[in-house]
Order: sequence, then structure tokens, then C-alpha cells
Amino acid sequence: MSLRQLLHAVAGGKLAPDKALRQLEAIREKNLGYARVDTDRMRRRGFPEVIFCQGKTPGQVTGIVKALHEAGQNVLATRASQEQADAVKADFPESRYHEAARVITLETRTRAKPVGCVVVLSAGTTDIPVAEESALVAEAMGARVERVYDVGVAGLHRLLHQLPVLKKARVLIVVAGMEGALPSVVGGLTNCPIIAVPTSIGYGTSLGGITALLAMLNSCVPGITVVNIDNGFGAGVAAAMINRGK
Repeated sequence: MSLRQLLHAVAGGKLAPDKALRQLEAIREKNLGYARVDTDRMRRRGFPEVIFCQGKTPGQVTGIVKALHEAGQNVLATRASQEQADAVKADFPESRYHEAARVITLETRTRAKPVGCVVVLSAGTTDIPVAEESALVAEAMGARVERVYDVGVAGLHRLLHQLPVLKKARVLIVVAGMEGALPSVVGGLTNCPIIAVPTSIGYGTSLGGITALLAMLNSCVPGITVVNIDNGFGAGVAAAMINRGK
């Protein structure tokens, strides 16, 4: 029973308030012992809880997937291993594992038609896993996404050839490791908000992404927001919310 149905039942005298309260708690949260699944997040935020798989057992991931599926919500699980994906697949053959992004998706309800335009850029091929994570998250949140990969500053002509695509975006996600210069260059060529994502890709002095992070934070280009190292998920959520005006 949905929250609206629950309120109508109480108002119509068909359900006692105490029973309604107990059902309301069940709507808000599914307690699995090892996880308290926030089944009310879809109503509050417009998007279901996302499963962070790293550190969880395959059985725990599958249990959380089941809870969300039973609540009638689409499932998005990030940083998933092949073993975790196989466990979910055994119970939900319709689930899909996006290997490059390490993301599991399971469609319980039909997605609305995608809107707007989020363009995801990666500086290099090795940045694609983080870029794909952000792209899949933005798509799951209702954005129309276009991908432009391997357009780093080492071959600037590759980026310039993509300007028509970049200029139709409502928001750009720019993913780069090494020296992290790509967001600043893109910011100088476009006029929409940019979510910059530093990655841990690079040689020794990249310091696991810290060099790219600091370069992006120190950019002189206005309109650039920076998320944490390798945080494709956070970038995808922020971009999707900007894209839909929330």
C-alpha cells in the first residue's frame, strides 16, 4: 500500500491509526539486520536508494536488491564485482551488469522518457569506468546522456571536433586524471555548468588523483564544481538534478 492509499484508508475509517503507523514504518524502511533499506527515498527525493556494493557480500547485495524490487523501485548498484553481479543475476535474470562501470541495473518500473542533455567527457580511455558510472547514474535519474570519450588535452583537436555536441548540453560532466586540465579547457569553450571529476589515473606525481583534484579546485574558470576522486556517482546525481532543474 502506498502512502496515499494509506492516508485514504485512515481518512475513510478503514484502517486504525495505530495500524497505519506500523504500516507507515514498513513503507519507510526495510530492516534486513545488516542493512536498513530506505524504501521511502523515492517519494522524498524522486530517486530510489542506490546500493554501494564495495565491502558487501554477494548475499547482502542480493538481499538489498530484493527489498528495493519488492518496493516496486528500480535498482542501481555501484562499485559491484562480477561475483556480486552473478549473485543478483541468479535471482533476477533480467538484471544487467555494466562491467566497465561496475554497475548493476534492474528495471522494476518503466523509466520516463529521458529529458534535457547531459554530456559526459573523459580525457582518456582509462577514465572511462568513472565516466560510465556517472553516465549510467544520470540516465537512471532521467537524463538524456551523450558520451564523448578520449578527448584529453594531449590532442586538443579531438575536443574541438566535439564542440557542437558540447554546446547543446545543459550540464557537462568532465572526467580526467593525470594533471586534470580538461575541465578548465572545456569551461573556456562552453557556457553551461560543469561537474569536474578527478580520477586516480596517472603517473607517480599524480598522487592517486590528488594532483587532478587540486588542479580542478584551482581552476580559474567560473562555473566548475568538483566532486571527490573517482566519484562518478556523485557527479551523475548532481548533473541529473541540474539537468531537470532541481
